[in-house]
Amino acid sequence: MLYFTKGSENESISNAQLKEFIFSTLQKLGDRKKVLAVPPDFTRFHSQAGVITEFVYDYYKDKLVDVLPATGTHYPINQQEREMMFGSVPANLFREHKWKQDLTNLGEVPSEYIKEVSEGKLDFTWPAQVNNLIANGNHDLILSIGQVVPHEVIGMANYNKNIFVGAGGKGGIHKSHYLGAVYGMERIMGRADTPVRKVLNYASDNFAKHLPIIYILTVIGKDEVGNLVIKGLFIGDDYECFKLAAELSLKVNFIMLDKPLNKVVVYLDPLEFKSTWLGNKSIYRTRMAIADDGELIVLAPGLSTFGEDKEIDSLIRKYGYKTTPEILEFVNTYDDIKNNLAAAAHLIHGSSEKRFKITYCPGNLTKAEIESVNFEYASLDEMTKRYIPEKLVDGFNKMPDGEEIFFISNPALGLWASKNRFNV
Repeated sequence: MLYFTKGSENESISNAQLKEFIFSTLQKLGDRKKVLAVPPDFTRFHSQAGVITEFVYDYYKDKLVDVLPATGTHYPINQQEREMMFGSVPANLFREHKWKQDLTNLGEVPSEYIKEVSEGKLDFTWPAQVNNLIANGNHDLILSIGQVVPHEVIGMANYNKNIFVGAGGKGGIHKSHYLGAVYGMERIMGRADTPVRKVLNYASDNFAKHLPIIYILTVIGKDEVGNLVIKGLFIGDDYECFKLAAELSLKVNFIMLDKPLNKVVVYLDPLEFKSTWLGNKSIYRTRMAIADDGELIVLAPGLSTFGEDKEIDSLIRKYGYKTTPEILEFVNTYDDIKNNLAAAAHLIHGSSEKRFKITYCPGNLTKAEIESVNFEYASLDEMTKRYIPEKLVDGFNKMPDGEEIFFISNPALGLWASKNRFNV
């Protein structure tokens, strides 16, 4: 059921309007006594989910008893991030999602279904795992809050991904990521109907109907002067809510280019991107735009690690970003990577498949570390003197020596593709 829908490419929703829309919708839901909010973590700061969570707290006050950031495999949210993103929401309401424990298995998606949606590539069951607080917290309202935007694992982010992956468990995270990678990232990105989404929808329809989940979904884009604004707000309890948000996101967040790009420069905000696990969005979201033998330069002043989980970090360092056939062979041969399919998926996602060059310019990793995982290295100081993020505009830029580059100030906000590669 849809409770609220508003949005288009040409409109912006102000904070005052946002509060009004949230309050009026919550009022429609009737009295609630025990509310759980499941927003994203700081890596989705621009989603406006933090502001929405504040409005939820303003409305419910002491009836909002738990806030569970859907961190997935990411680091737990720290005090600075919490205060920046969630403002006045009391610190004592926040709970840490532990993706390797504190889980309830709601059911198993059968292997026959996985085989069907993967076109025969995979044949395993999928565990519909969620945090115990979602399954057994006895809340009479669960608000899943977040942004719909093109995504490398599932096609379009959010909706039930926030529950089954963001607040999900080890088995579900590993297998969903691997399903997307094996099926083919370039066949998934920018599509709402994908194998991974079908699996999560199966879990929602068959195992989670009893949970009082309402989705609050935003679509974020830039206004006419380049400021990030809310272009759409969609609130509902089923797939229709997500479908409408995804349709708008494709119009707002997907940049289709007439021809491939020879050189792309991406800037990673140091507060948001500290690992290649997240920073490789610079690769995922631009890979369909980059020409054969082109180059991606990643300016990453906050980069200090590869994975946000120690085990995954060690596997990235051990195997490196290699081609899909090489990673699939590792999975078939070695138990450590076979038992950590999310890491295997990430290594596939982070490879250019030897089609274009990836040059990382890290703030806190060495040349040896970068090259050990099969990226090229360049000095951050030298590259930021040539490509000054503050002086570049999103899109095409002509450098003083005549070089043309395509600049992206935040790869998490969109998807870029050339017309000849989008239908790969």
